[in-house]
Amino acid sequence: MSSKSQAVLEAETYYDSAPADAFYRAVWGGEDIHVGMYATPDEDIARASRRTVTTMADRLKTIGPDSRVIDLGAGFGGSARYLADRFGCHVTCLNLSETQNAFNRELTARAGMNDKIDVVYGSFEELDDPDDSYDIIWSQDSFLHSGERLKVMDEIARIIRPGGELIFTDPMQADDCPDGVLDHILRRIHLQTFGSVAFYRHALEKRGFKALDLDETPMNLRTHYNRVREVLLDRREELTRLSGADYVDGMIDGLKHWVDGADKGYLNWGILHFAKA
Repeated sequence: MSSKSQAVLEAETYYDSAPADAFYRAVWGGEDIHVGMYATPDEDIARASRRTVTTMADRLKTIGPDSRVIDLGAGFGGSARYLADRFGCHVTCLNLSETQNAFNRELTARAGMNDKIDVVYGSFEELDDPDDSYDIIWSQDSFLHSGERLKVMDEIARIIRPGGELIFTDPMQADDCPDGVLDHILRRIHLQTFGSVAFYRHALEKRGFKALDLDETPMNLRTHYNRVREVLLDRREELTRLSGADYVDGMIDGLKHWVDGADKGYLNWGILHFAKA
C-alpha cells in the first residue's frame, strides 16, 4: 500500500492528467508553473513567474558551484535549470508527476544540462536521501499539496546540512483566517487544510531553523490567479480544444474563488527563507 497521503495521491493524479498538462504548458509559458511576482496587473504570466525564481535566487546567501540543491515539487524544472546555469550548482528535481518529469528531462537535455540536473520521481513526504544531503532546499507552491506537512518539515530538517538554507513559496491561508471560509477552495483541490506563515515558522523553528526573511505578498497570489483566469477567458476556444470544456470551465470557476478569497484577506503567499542551525 502507498505511504503517500491522500492529498499527494490526488495531486499526482491531477498533474499527470492530459488536460492539466496541456493547460500548464500552454498558459504558463513552458518553464515555470508557479505563482508569479507582478510588476503590473496585466504582465505576461511567464515573465512574472520567472521573476519569482530570480527574486528567490537573489536571496540565497550560501549557494555556489559546489552546492547541492533539491527542488521539492519541481514541475517542469525551470527553476532548476536557472539555478544550475546561474550558479553552476547541482540540482535534484523531485516531483511526483511522471508526465511533468518527462517534459523536464526533455527540456533539460535540450539545454545540455544533464550533468547538472537529476530528475527523480517521488514525494517530499518520504525522501530516500541520506541525512545532511543538501545545502539548499527549494520549493515553489508545492507544500500545500501535502496532507502531512509536519512530516514534510521533518524530512526537510533531516536532509539539509547544518547551515543550509530552505527557501520556498506556498499558497497559504492568512494567520487570522476565520474557520470554514476557505472550504469551497479546499474541496476543489482535495485538501483538508492550508498552511500559514505562523504554521511554517513554528514548525521550522521547532526543528532547528531560524527565519531569515518572511516576505508576505498576498497580492501576487491574487494577481497571478486573476491573470490565469483572464487568459483562460481570452483563449477559451483554444484551451478548450487542448484541455476540454469541463476542465476549462472548472478552472475559470475555481480561480474566481481564489481571487475572492485573496480580496477578502483570507489567503496569503510569499517567499519564506530559513537557515538550519
